[in-house]
Amino acid sequence: MIWVRSILLYVAIALALIPHSTAILLFGWFLPARYTDAITQSWARTNAWLERLICGLKVQVEGQEHLATTPCIFMVKHQSAWETISLHHRLPTPQAWVLKHSLLWIPFLGWVLKVGPSIPIDRTAGRRAILHLIRAGTDYLQTGRNIVLFPEGTRTAPGARQPYNIGGALLAQKTGYPIVPIAHNAGVYWARSSLKKYPGTIQMRIGPPIDPGGKTAKQILAAAETWIEDTVITLPQKRSMINNHN
Repeated sequence: MIWVRSILLYVAIALALIPHSTAILLFGWFLPARYTDAITQSWARTNAWLERLICGLKVQVEGQEHLATTPCIFMVKHQSAWETISLHHRLPTPQAWVLKHSLLWIPFLGWVLKVGPSIPIDRTAGRRAILHLIRAGTDYLQTGRNIVLFPEGTRTAPGARQPYNIGGALLAQKTGYPIVPIAHNAGVYWARSSLKKYPGTIQMRIGPPIDPGGKTAKQILAAAETWIEDTVITLPQKRSMINNHN
């Protein structure tokens, strides 16, 4: 039954993407960005509803009082595709996401990313990629957009960790905008290397803003990484340990 529900979820999310992406492609070129943002939020809410309806996958969010009223840089733990398709509507708008440049080649999704606010990064570009992130991120922050990025740069299994990239911390240091760290255990239900999606409740925690003032980029990154990783290990890492919440 898990297999059937998981396949149905993928199909439903793909079908939901088509009308939302078509609307952005048709109107996103000339309408104000807030309309593109609203369509993206609608798609994310639809995905969350489909996840709950088809797979019984829910989300419990803690720390919403830490959501900044001014633009900030969200550093998010990356364990699965759940973050990229369902997190948009749980964070303040407007947003600009830092993403792999290769995603631009995915039909519908990639076309939309080219139209909407985003910061595509070529991982092989090294220093040029960081400079691009800082330039584009600064422009977005100054126009009121939150930056959302995955400091590990790739998905990691529950209980695992990857080195954190310095780009987001450099952006915070140079602009003075705070970093808001986010931890979760989505990979427990939505594995990075499996088609199966399990029922249960993803626990997501939003940390207090990290003020970059007077800190080096390494100190900023260390503070964000410590909070995220120390919080992740407090979250249940096995489905049998997790109680469902309505």
